[in-house]
Amino acid sequence: MPLERVLIVSGDNALSGRISGLLMTDGYSDIHTADCGAQARRMCASEDFGLIFIDSPLSDESGTELTLDLLGSTGADILLTVSAENEAAADHITAQYGAFVLTRPICRELFFKALRFARALHYRMNGIHVENVRLRNKIEEIRIINRAKYILMEYLSMTEQQAHRYLEKQAMDLRITRIEVAKNLLSTYDS
Repeated sequence: MPLERVLIVSGDNALSGRISGLLMTDGYSDIHTADCGAQARRMCASEDFGLIFIDSPLSDESGTELTLDLLGSTGADILLTVSAENEAAADHITAQYGAFVLTRPICRELFFKALRFARALHYRMNGIHVENVRLRNKIEEIRIINRAKYILMEYLSMTEQQAHRYLEKQAMDLRITRIEVAKNLLSTYDS
């Protein structure tokens, strides 16, 4: 059962109510509404939402513009509804950024398929983000260790192999990681 917060952005209160009802049948309970793009932006600046449903056009702007802004500034999954004649243009503009475009009238079956697909994409993207963070940390660790080796080579005239072995031996002897040895070494010599 999804626990994330939902924001429905629509100037049509009846549609907001119908979408709210559909979301509740799928397990969503923390549902908020905004009636224009400006209000949605303010809410997204102060609160995190896992799913944002935008019914375009809005009273103060195109829903497409709001979609692009929120895709760039939030980690939310976004479902955008448009009229049938605007579907191709909205899809062309937003699809490359990961928004899902639905046409009005909203078909219940397609709505739930889009919701499931958005959720699946969210989990996949979250996994990629976690892996990206892990790889960035690994690169930073390698950079610090290489800098420590360089210091050993420069100040203690060690070869690269000797510096590598020194870091390994210190880590084993002190029962700490190589990165901790490297950071200690950097704090000593970089001061």
